[in-house]
Amino acid sequence: MTTFDHPALLYRDSAEYLAGTLPFIEAGLAAGEPVLVAVPRGNLALIEDGLGEQAAMVTLRDMGQAGRNPGRILPGVLLAFAAAHSGRPVRVIGEPIWAGRSALEYPACVQHEALINTAFADRDGAILCPYDVARLAPDVVDDAYRTHPVVETATGRADSAHYGDPVVFAARFNQPLSDPPPGAVTMVVDGGSLAAVRQLVGARGAAAGLDSLRIADFTVAVNELATNSVKHGGGAGTLAVWLEGGALVAQVSDSGHIANPMSGRVPPPLDSANGGRGLVLVNQLCDLVRVHTTPDGTTIRVLLYL
Repeated sequence: MTTFDHPALLYRDSAEYLAGTLPFIEAGLAAGEPVLVAVPRGNLALIEDGLGEQAAMVTLRDMGQAGRNPGRILPGVLLAFAAAHSGRPVRVIGEPIWAGRSALEYPACVQHEALINTAFADRDGAILCPYDVARLAPDVVDDAYRTHPVVETATGRADSAHYGDPVVFAARFNQPLSDPPPGAVTMVVDGGSLAAVRQLVGARGAAAGLDSLRIADFTVAVNELATNSVKHGGGAGTLAVWLEGGALVAQVSDSGHIANPMSGRVPPPLDSANGGRGLVLVNQLCDLVRVHTTPDGTTIRVLLYL
């Protein structure tokens, strides 16, 4: 029988943050468990200082980099750490939501927090998720109660009365995306246009001033989306590319439907004949991935911040 613990830690200041995180880490180290701390840089420094010499025994990641795209956190951070320590319970502090996350990023953040429960349902371990209730909006804190079975505060630990089915709750954030702006460059995507897709994305990336490596990453990501439209989205789709809010944006729409809520978040088995690795790769390469999918069609928007 597996045991997975996924509490939210509600804190108001540095003292409460350390009071909730350091004992969690120290208990893991005392039990011989691998420990990962993936939190924003300022809080990472707090924990590292608080641990002292024990910090060398912990894997430390800046969530502002590793989790810039919320869709990257499950496959690239949490599941990757669990896979590196296969057969052992892992202990993780993950802080994917902080003051400053944009409204466009937030739905992907909540989906991530909810779907942790599904991804780790058959694994041993614990993932503690801190929430800065002094700086986050009240509705963000309310969502923490809905995505975490247990909530910890300075006064204790209790089951969340608002926690529900994680897949059902994540689906509430499967929200429609706005249409591309009038100035967007658009084209039809089909089996004969993939080279033109790559050429367009590369040209727009160069015009935006991206370096060659980031242009290559974004081109691969958009090419994956376009290829998925051809293979799984009815044979064709529509691509739009534009600049907005300091980001290069690409959006692909087609008539396909992504029925599996874990697509892009959990790598498929190596022997899988159904593919599914393309969206995982897209999440790794982009700074944000938003998906809106229904039986009538799917739109995926990807961003690379300039």
